[in-house]
Amino acid sequence: MNRDRFFGRLDLERGTVEMSHGSGGRAMAQLIEELFAAHLDNELLRQGNDAALLARPSGRLVVSTDSHVIVPLFFPGGDIGCLSVHGTLNDVAMAGAQPLYLTAGFILEEGFPLRDLARIVASMARACAEAGVPVVAGDTKVVERGKADGVFITTTGIGVVPEGVRVSGDRARPGDAIVLSGSIGDHGVAVLSRREGLGFETSLESDTAALHGLVAAMVAAVADIHCLRDPTRGGLATTLNELARQSAVGMRLRELAIPVKPAVRAACELLGLDPLYVANEGKLVAICAPGDSERLLAVMRAHPLGREAAIIGEVVADPHGFVQMETAFGGGRIIDWLTGEPLPRIC
Repeated sequence: MNRDRFFGRLDLERGTVEMSHGSGGRAMAQLIEELFAAHLDNELLRQGNDAALLARPSGRLVVSTDSHVIVPLFFPGGDIGCLSVHGTLNDVAMAGAQPLYLTAGFILEEGFPLRDLARIVASMARACAEAGVPVVAGDTKVVERGKADGVFITTTGIGVVPEGVRVSGDRARPGDAIVLSGSIGDHGVAVLSRREGLGFETSLESDTAALHGLVAAMVAAVADIHCLRDPTRGGLATTLNELARQSAVGMRLRELAIPVKPAVRAACELLGLDPLYVANEGKLVAICAPGDSERLLAVMRAHPLGREAAIIGEVVADPHGFVQMETAFGGGRIIDWLTGEPLPRIC
């Protein structure tokens, strides 16, 4: 029997998400088969069960979950699809782990164009293929029109930490070097350039990228990296405050050492933002013993995602846990936590 005669195929050009696509019936099965499975197909996903049966790896497991909401859904250099893959892979990698598997959950709004959904899922599939990490399980829910913002995606990542690697946010020690993998603010400015009411001309693209290859090279060269963290929401400033609090230390930065593209600096001046607080999606901060910093820096600069890496400061003893910065003019300022919400969220 030709099932297409009786049910038809999804109209990926003009069709939209309907409530029936989340009902658990034929329409939902068709959406999964013709859209999600068509792009994300792999042997483990093909098991077709409610839970994927996975081989148990040796070593310590790492699990991380992240939910992804962004406006607009498509932006220069990326979209919510690749962002949902990169964001969770990077959270796993920040434990010094190699990601192995992903799961994906979708909240879809009734009326959302199937063409855009297919574009998002295809972007996820490319990101997974490039990273070498498959989506092995997933879920889809549909909510009524007006109850969501098009698409929300939650991804969970599973990885394994190599023997001898112990990366944690509470391991920074006075005297340690603070190393940044590249320029800050690219992602946030790229997204804001397409935000309704804030449109401005820029050639910047998001830095969204999977960082586990860079991390693998780093831990192979310096097994005793103390801390790793990707400065996403809240930017570099908030990330360093998080690490300072976890480790009960202070930090001293050098403004001139922190790479910021001229286009990012100009956009931030236009919008009244500080690049230190603008989101990134393809950068990381590493904290290591001072004797390891130059070797780590060299390895990072040899990788495509770390070519602009720089030592931007050091960890200091400080019972208050302050993050301070020597400014370009020779003065000093406290780099505090992000307070409030200067603009709608961008990751």
